[in-house]
Amino acid sequence: MHSQNIWINTAITKDLLFGALDLERTEHGILPHRLPARARAQCADNQLATAEAQPSGVRLAFRTRATIIELDTLPTKLIYTGAPPRSQGVYDLLVDGQLIDQTGASGGNTVTIDLATAAERWQPGPVSTVRFADLPDRAKRVEIWLPHNERTELVGLRTDAVVEPVLDDSRRVWLHHGSSISHGSVAASPSTTWPAIAASRGGVELINLGMGGSALLDPFTARALRDTPADLISVKIGINVVNTDVMRMRAFGPAVHGFLDTIREGHPSTPLLVVSPIHCPIHEDTPGPGSFDLEALGRGELRFVATGDPVECAAGRLTLRVIREELARIVAQRSVDDLNLHYLDGCELYGQADYAELPLPDQLHPDAATHRLIGERFAKLAFTANGAFSSVF
Repeated sequence: MHSQNIWINTAITKDLLFGALDLERTEHGILPHRLPARARAQCADNQLATAEAQPSGVRLAFRTRATIIELDTLPTKLIYTGAPPRSQGVYDLLVDGQLIDQTGASGGNTVTIDLATAAERWQPGPVSTVRFADLPDRAKRVEIWLPHNERTELVGLRTDAVVEPVLDDSRRVWLHHGSSISHGSVAASPSTTWPAIAASRGGVELINLGMGGSALLDPFTARALRDTPADLISVKIGINVVNTDVMRMRAFGPAVHGFLDTIREGHPSTPLLVVSPIHCPIHEDTPGPGSFDLEALGRGELRFVATGDPVECAAGRLTLRVIREELARIVAQRSVDDLNLHYLDGCELYGQADYAELPLPDQLHPDAATHRLIGERFAKLAFTANGAFSSVF
């Protein structure tokens, strides 16, 4: 065993961090971002700023013989007044690809959000130490997956043995963009969001640009995808376009084409998979905007409802069913000339029959068991023979 009195401090640098597109130096340490600074400067939306700074899919990865690891972090926790308490952020520790420990970070900043008025109150808090002990005393690959739902500033890393970067990783890089469902909302932990599960099954390195409420075909997101090195790319489009009621059919089709055109500027022949929305009854045939169910909030429950009028679909209002049809049409049209462009119907990942067995708890987001189901199905459909991401191609 290593002496617990001898600590090695290791600077947290980009060669130890996977899944982030930018690292911001703060007064406390390093803040991982999932969008580059140029993209962040082009949108003042607080929802996006919150989502992209929550490190879904971001993990420290290194090789070490350490039996004890301590990570100092400054989390920022969200509190929603009038809603059930949010689950505390979880840090997953993987050794040679296997999840062996989980813990949370106490302390940290808090942001209290009034759901009725959208008013926010920020309260500073102390740095916390996340500790993993009794690790196997052998050379091993260690990954610490940061909480997918908590902004996390990395302050310090201490171990009882030397830390070395992972330099021999030949696995393909999978770059994925989507909504809060891809971000991991309601998943049990960061390594068990559906993209993380699919990446593990597919044997690839994940960069997860799933961002709650922010999969809106933004040009700056397309440019981030364009400029990020990747072997495989997927974009999951639809639910946020509907529940923010951000555009009509006239704008949607050209926006999808433009989004894909931009990605192709940097990745002309990379396998590119367009994924339509999973089954979500409130928006299948009812347009947005989506809203909190005020009656449920009065009972202390968080649920969502669709507030649009289905009659207005004839005038171009969007629903999930309409979006699936349009995405399938666009991919079929483009794939005549783009043989590496593919389409996956989201209902193959989670459909009407699945909803009967595993309903969406808040009418919008899948629970932990459903994240696992979606991740395993995506891996089977995309990474195996004849899939868009098959290693055969």
